[in-house]
This record gives sequence, C-alpha cells and structure tokens, in this order.
Amino acid sequence: MTERTPAAVGSEFRPPAWLANPHVQSVFPSLPLRRPLVARRCAGLLRASVTGIIDCGQGVRLLSRHATQARFGREPATRLAVLLHGWEGSAESLYILSLGQYLLERGFDVVRLNLRDHGDSHHLNPGIFHSCRIAEVVGAVQHLQARYPAQALNLVGFSLGGNFFLRVAARARDAGIELARTVAICPVLDPEHTMAQLERGWVLYRRYFIWKWRRSLRKKQAAWPQLYDLGDVLRLETLSAMTERLVRLFGDYSTMSDYLRGYAVVGDVLASIAHPTRIISAADDPIIPAADLARLARPEALEVSCTRFGGHCGYYEGGSGSTWIEREVYATLTRG
Repeated sequence: MTERTPAAVGSEFRPPAWLANPHVQSVFPSLPLRRPLVARRCAGLLRASVTGIIDCGQGVRLLSRHATQARFGREPATRLAVLLHGWEGSAESLYILSLGQYLLERGFDVVRLNLRDHGDSHHLNPGIFHSCRIAEVVGAVQHLQARYPAQALNLVGFSLGGNFFLRVAARARDAGIELARTVAICPVLDPEHTMAQLERGWVLYRRYFIWKWRRSLRKKQAAWPQLYDLGDVLRLETLSAMTERLVRLFGDYSTMSDYLRGYAVVGDVLASIAHPTRIISAADDPIIPAADLARLARPEALEVSCTRFGGHCGYYEGGSGSTWIEREVYATLTRG
C-alpha cells in the first residue's frame, strides 16, 4: 500500500463506507488478528525499545519502553513523544505500537508508558490502580524531562491515557514541567457519563472491559497475595458494581460518584493549560459522549477538534499503512 502523506492539521477524517460504522471503527483496529501485521510493520520500534522503570517519586515505579534514534545510529532526536494507552490497554496495544513506529520513523524518540497495573507491571507497586492516581503520572513526566532536558517533550494519550495527559497538562506549570505539545485522542471527559454509556450501551464493550479488568485484578492478587483477596469483586457482574466495591475497599473516596468526579476534566479543570494542547474526539464515539466537549474550559492554548466519524480511538481507513490519527498527531506535534 502506498503511504499517505502527513495530514494537514484539522483535515477531515473520511473513512470508506464499509468502515464508517462507529462500532467497526472502535473494534476492528484492535482485533487480535491484526497483531501479526502490526508487529511486522513495527519491528523497528520493537527492536529498538528498551524496557525501563521510571521513578515517579514517593516510591512509585512505572514501566516504560523507550526507543531512540541513536539505536539506529542516527543523529540524536530533538523531540521526545510519550505515548499513553487507554484503560486496560498497555504499551503493547496496537494503536500505541503503530503510532510509536510512525513517529520513530519521522525522527522522534518514543517512550511508551504503562499506567500502574497495566502491561506486565502489577508487581511494581503494592497499591492498586485507580484513575485518580495523577501524581505518579506527573512524576513520570517530570522524571523524563529531567533525564532528557535537551528534547522537546510531547504527550499523546488515548482514552483514559488522554484524560491523564490532559490533567498533566493542566498541572504542568505548577509542577515545573515544560511541555511542547499535548494531544488527547478520545479522552475520558466525564467518567460518570462514560460509565453510564458503558453500562447501557452495546454489551460487547461492557463484557470486554469486565473480562480485561478481571484478568488484571487476578494478576494483582497473584503479585500481592498478602494484600489482596479480590474474590468478591471478581464475582460482580457490572462495571459500576466492581468500581463501587473497589472504591470502598481501596480508595480514598466515600462514594463512587466522588471517585468518578475526581478524574473528570469538565468544568474548570483544564483552565490552567498554558502550552499548545489538542483534543481530537469523534461525534460518533460510542463510549465517550461528545456532548461533554461543550463542558470543557477553553483556555487559549486548548484546541478541540470533533470529527464526524472515528468511533472510539478508531480513525482507521483500512490497509496496512499509516492511519489518519497517526498523520494528524504528527502534523499537530510538528506544526510551527
């Protein structure tokens, strides 16, 4: 397949008719049957990636994979892109690998970061993951900036990863972090609305996330058997029931609603963003209601793009080449 040219910032995503359905967009790009194809295309990234443990402060450690231009004998990169997956994804998620390869080929160094208890990292920290653990992600970004001060630091997150990086962007100035650009793709905006959408929406999404969450919780229990007996949680049948039980057992919140509001980015949460930041969402996203975009603060540095099509973190046009979202992210990170 002939490689498409990089997108112009703000170009419209136009999928072929057979890929226009939002569920096809949301599901097809991440199907396991695509992994061998993506792995072949991303062989350079995988070969160049070095596993590292990032010290986030306060004893927290996060797992990362770091690929550099120097590993290929090229001139040192002037730009570093830190990529963050969605909930129950990992640094090995297909969309992370594919974007990482695309940016690596175009001169970026690439760090693929894992959230706590994602990927093969359940053994690194005794505390269990929850989405309000923003301090450790801020700490990871601070660590990367201190270690690579000569490189312009860019953040790109998908879904929950986009939500985390938007919160990092809002805290960057107070945390002494200098960011070049941040891009959040289909970020979680109001978690209460996302939870409701998952509970009442297409059953496939709900079953998929429950299956992946149960698998993750079993890994956590196996890594820390002296701390966790999660049998009661694993027997629950809905995301909201599982969330409520875990919040009560291990969270610092009195109710599930308090917890969900704790990582929302609607209202004034993003008002302090001072460096170029872009949200790319789809009007037909079946998981993140696009209507919540209207509830965001709009500082001058924040740009919001809402495409007609795309599903949830899809933006897939078919074939084996780059995707629209990869070209759009690259165009956003490199514009003058």
